[in-house]
Amino acid sequence: MIDLEDLRSFVEVVENGGFNRAAARLGISKSIISRRIARLEADLGTRLLTRTTRGISPTEAGIEFKQRSERILAELEEAREIAVQQGDSVRGRLRLSAPLSFGVRHVVPVLADLAKRHPELEFDVSYSDRVVDVVGERLDAAIRIGSLKDSSLVARRIAPVHAVLVASPGYLARHGRPSDPQDLSAHECLIYTGRLDSDWHFQSGKRRISVRPEGRMKSDSGEAILQWAIAGLGIAETPSFLVSDAIASGALEPLLLDYQTPEYGIYVVRPPGSYVPAKVRVLVDALVERFGGKPDWDPCLAALNGRKTLS
Repeated sequence: MIDLEDLRSFVEVVENGGFNRAAARLGISKSIISRRIARLEADLGTRLLTRTTRGISPTEAGIEFKQRSERILAELEEAREIAVQQGDSVRGRLRLSAPLSFGVRHVVPVLADLAKRHPELEFDVSYSDRVVDVVGERLDAAIRIGSLKDSSLVARRIAPVHAVLVASPGYLARHGRPSDPQDLSAHECLIYTGRLDSDWHFQSGKRRISVRPEGRMKSDSGEAILQWAIAGLGIAETPSFLVSDAIASGALEPLLLDYQTPEYGIYVVRPPGSYVPAKVRVLVDALVERFGGKPDWDPCLAALNGRKTLS
């Protein structure tokens, strides 16, 4: 009879491309992994793995067996969670991806609070601005900011996000302050490359304006763009939550406030399916509780909404 731990070990070997990494991920020795795979192949009477110059790869039978093994393990996890769920207790490992800047600044405290409320819940969090493959990387959820593309993922909108144009007082003293979006063509712009649409968009009444920024400083890191702007290297378009502190301190000044910028969103996306694991449900509830009401967590957005001054 096939052992479930053998299935889990096999899936980890394929996912990680080798016995050593799989053993490290499972917290067991390489020899145990080897014995489990050998026992599995003996029970099935077929070879599941083959060695290549790049490591371990599944055979044709192994590819098919891995897909079915993953479904079995996922259904087992779901059944276990339903069975052990008691009151407000949540167990298991939450695998989450979050944007780097927003994640470190704003998601970390939310997860810390969740960890205190649910001591049996484990967290495996990756902070990166890249668009992750939620299903392929076996994540429970991902936090995304912007406009979502159509996909099979289930999405929940948490809060709005607005872009803000900013520059340092020093830059403005040297190069002047733009009074119209078209003036940006004469300025050094700091360009964030982590999105598909590279244009900057504005609206004044019914008039919509799109500008293609030009500049020598480009990065896929929002934090890098922020620091370059503070250093006086150019004009940046950044999410409001990223620049609130810098505006409040006077390190940056908001620009073109008479022109409305598009509203984007903060989303939680998860793999398709009607069943929502408790660990994902408590995550979404915590994010909605923190970010879903008045934007007190983002003074710059609150100012844009007319609730208080920017300084």
